[in-house]
Amino acid sequence: MSCDPNLLPILQQLADALQQRGWMLATAESCTGGMIAAACTELPGSSNWFDRGFVTYSNDAKTEMLSVPAALIAEHGAVSEAVVRAMAKGAITHSKAQVSVAVSGVAGPGGGTPEKPVGTVWVAWQIADQTYSQCVQWEGDRLAVRQQTTHHALQQLLLYLLQAQ
Repeated sequence: MSCDPNLLPILQQLADALQQRGWMLATAESCTGGMIAAACTELPGSSNWFDRGFVTYSNDAKTEMLSVPAALIAEHGAVSEAVVRAMAKGAITHSKAQVSVAVSGVAGPGGGTPEKPVGTVWVAWQIADQTYSQCVQWEGDRLAVRQQTTHHALQQLLLYLLQAQ
């Protein structure tokens, strides 16, 4: 397995939880650039529960692929709760999935501001008609921020799914 081996048990439980419900997962990723989707598809049999991944790195991609309103991005910035929640909803709308995870953040080394320093990441999860969101702050270099985001996004999705049982 080429992704973080610590993700394997989380991915297996996530696969089981989704398959028990007959649900599919879609991802909407900005700062992770597809790492969450790549981790999911490392697991054999992932086609049974993983529908698709949207890598929407640019603001235009968020608008074109996920129907995130350009005005929302202009008002709040791409790294914001409003935008990441819209990304999660857009991933559901533009897929056959019932569950999605979306991330947008400042992976660094540049791009940070006093309000959104490097390591700031917004994550949102859409499970059926419920949307959850959280802002996290990671330490480390660009790769560390992206890896921590990937791990957190999948682990928290699993917890939300298990709570919904």
